[in-house]
Amino acid sequence: MVTIYHNPHCSNSRRALEVIRAAGIEPEIVEYLKTPLSEAGLRQLVARTGRPLRDLIRDKDPLFAELKLADAGEAELFAAVAAHPVLLNRPIVVTEKGAKLCRPGDQAAALL
Repeated sequence: MVTIYHNPHCSNSRRALEVIRAAGIEPEIVEYLKTPLSEAGLRQLVARTGRPLRDLIRDKDPLFAELKLADAGEAELFAAVAAHPVLLNRPIVVTEKGAKLCRPGDQAAALL
């Protein structure tokens, strides 16, 4: 099973989806902006990547600065991303081999 946390407006996300499909796999596509993760779901996803949430946040998004998250602690970051899923970087691909932020999208191949 392959899952992609996807934003169809993002070129990296579209590329990762192309890579997955080119391998003959039709993934589960989670458009997380339309169907946001709960805070618990976000915590599970981040844990699977083995990276801190801060590594998966779009810190150049104006909302990041507007919410004054530069010095936020982990709990505050999780709450902010759960409330504002646009702050989550994409795409995140999850397979049996692990979970990873795939930027550029070609990095999805390593998980297949």
